[in-house]
Amino acid sequence: MATGPRYKVAFRRRRENRTDYYQRRRLLAAKEARAVVRRSNKNITVQFAEFGMEGDSIIASASTRELKKYGWEYSCSSIPAAYLVGYLAGKKAADAGIEYAVLDIGMQKVQHGGVLFATVAGMTDAGLEVPHGEDVLPDEDRLMGKHIDEGIEAAVESVKQKMEAE
Repeated sequence: MATGPRYKVAFRRRRENRTDYYQRRRLLAAKEARAVVRRSNKNITVQFAEFGMEGDSIIASASTRELKKYGWEYSCSSIPAAYLVGYLAGKKAADAGIEYAVLDIGMQKVQHGGVLFATVAGMTDAGLEVPHGEDVLPDEDRLMGKHIDEGIEAAVESVKQKMEAE
């Protein structure tokens, strides 16, 4: 490991590939609510955060684990599940008074038409304004799960209607 007066050790979270501080600074400089999308192998979480000097405050949040109470029986890491959790998070954010949010995907790899942008499609369908290009969103057939199974499309519509009823 290099040493000396000119050597600077990177921040711990940067060394662990967990935080891109340059991107975070640009997002915080916008002074807008951030739609933070994180995914694991089994779940997807969407949080709406606002910056504060004492730390970020979470205004609204939704996870694919919450889809179980709406009757979702399929994978919680698929594109239809991502769309539904984006829709649910968008509804919660709208109830909390958020109309506009910028997407914060952190250090995740960007894949057009993938899970991360399926959440954006759900948020925009819920009435939120999230800046994005139309070419990055998944096709309607993929959002409804036709590429996985024929029964998922009915389940997506059923869960969406139950969210509307609340």
